[in-house]
Amino acid sequence: MKDNANRKFWDRSARIYDRFMRADAAVYSNVYRLIRARLRPDMEVLELATGTGLVALEIADCVKSVEATDFSEKMLAAARSKPAPSNVRFCMQDATRLTYPNDRFDAVIICNALHIMPHPEKALAEIHRVLKDGGILIAPNFTHKELSFFSRVKSAVMKKFGFGVFFAWSPQEYIAFIDDHGFCVRFSSVLKASFPLTYVEAVKQPAP
Repeated sequence: MKDNANRKFWDRSARIYDRFMRADAAVYSNVYRLIRARLRPDMEVLELATGTGLVALEIADCVKSVEATDFSEKMLAAARSKPAPSNVRFCMQDATRLTYPNDRFDAVIICNALHIMPHPEKALAEIHRVLKDGGILIAPNFTHKELSFFSRVKSAVMKKFGFGVFFAWSPQEYIAFIDDHGFCVRFSSVLKASFPLTYVEAVKQPAP
């Protein structure tokens, strides 16, 4: 039921998603810069929760390929309506049940999605599975456990309209969550946005 409600919300939001994201355009420019600096031209990249393809299209020119996925049909339709280079492919995937083989990708990107998943640990397990040994996880995420009054009001309004948030981590808790699920965080930075955003880069650790 939670998954269905979540999917319906994002289907409804696809039409206005890009306009909503403009409020944090400055911080996302910084996020794109950080991501691009970590990628290489020979990398095959998986992006989870691509939405309307903003990240995928931004990084396409600095990697070999981008498999950009989402579980919302309407988000993917919005992404596919944009001009895209031939090395970007948009397709439907559930981040907690990926169809890709083990050790498939050099890097996985998941931006602002883990906190809105009922079971983010399942997504991290799948990311760990499809990443090559030593592969990179790039996972910027809102870390809004301690909000200002304005942010609390905004969060309440968004929740009223169906925006489901299942986890509210502090930056330290979020980094520990990544570390505890098969990764070693190598770099993190807290960025100022509508809600605090913690940018994380981590490396896949071998399974015990």
